[in-house]
Amino acid sequence: MLASTSVAALSRPFGEHLAPAARLLVCATVPWFVCVWLGTSTAPVPAALPAVLILRDDVFAAPRLALERLVGVVVGVVLSVLVLHWLPTGSLSFLVLVVCACAGMYLLSHNGSPNQQVLVTALVIYATPVPGYPLARLEESAVGIAVVALLGPLLWPPDPYREAASGLEEYRTGLGVLLERVAARAAAGRPAGPAPADPFARWRRPYELSAALDRRTERLLLLPPRRAPAGAADTLRPRLRLAARTAPALLFLLRELEIRSSSADGERREAGEEPPEAARGGADEALRAMAPLIGATASALDAALRGEDCAQRLRLARGLELRHRAAHPGRRDAVLRAGLHLTHEALAEHLDPGAG
Repeated sequence: MLASTSVAALSRPFGEHLAPAARLLVCATVPWFVCVWLGTSTAPVPAALPAVLILRDDVFAAPRLALERLVGVVVGVVLSVLVLHWLPTGSLSFLVLVVCACAGMYLLSHNGSPNQQVLVTALVIYATPVPGYPLARLEESAVGIAVVALLGPLLWPPDPYREAASGLEEYRTGLGVLLERVAARAAAGRPAGPAPADPFARWRRPYELSAALDRRTERLLLLPPRRAPAGAADTLRPRLRLAARTAPALLFLLRELEIRSSSADGERREAGEEPPEAARGGADEALRAMAPLIGATASALDAALRGEDCAQRLRLARGLELRHRAAHPGRRDAVLRAGLHLTHEALAEHLDPGAG
């Protein structure tokens, strides 16, 4: 049993790296031999370059990137041919070419990223003033780009559902550890802990996963239909929405816990009182009473993100919230509970979407 588990753990990463490598190999060699067969040149390097430059992390973006690269190649070829035709080779023609290519590069930019292929193609053709080379360069690039655009997404495409489910599981695990630590520190009357290097990276993750899943599934129209992992076909998107809805509330909770515990300690020190050992870190009764409430909410959210029924755990968390409200009715205490209350509301709507 242990041996089979180890083999599965090793084979999965190997397969994940093997598919991109095989895709790159096929998309680089096919246009190479096509161009050799067409007789464009004996070493059609431009035909193999699109596979290296286009096939990146998101293989479903290959058609768009291929089209952008083809436009850049065409513009670069036209610019270099015009400059070489109208101006003699020298400093003036080179300067004109660079200025025009840089202008075209930024005019054809996408999402703030300049189309560098305009400048690269123009400079390569300018440095190789051989009759017929611009046309050969254009043909080889077009063949390579066409192969990448047509075959790239079809060859061993990644499963966007599985990737989204894996990312959600990673987020759920990290969130559980974080909330467990926060509850323990609240029970001890200490601050929620120092802010991480990027305090918003964790909370952006559900939005990124949802956006990536939507973007990639839209590009699967020409591919065989993909299914979510077993047991997650009907719950993956609702769980991603739940994670995205609860992320701001939990971030608010952590910040409020940190502010509350820190301000309580500051108030004692401004009054000239040295907090006792049991109360160091800004502890107060409302803050200490938050520990079981945080733990119960974390348990309910964890079950919901796993796709399990969290109704009973949510009832327990709401009962603890009512007890905390009765014991600590102040406005500052209501603000302290606000993040958890919003989380409970999101969980309730997740359980019964029609209730909202």
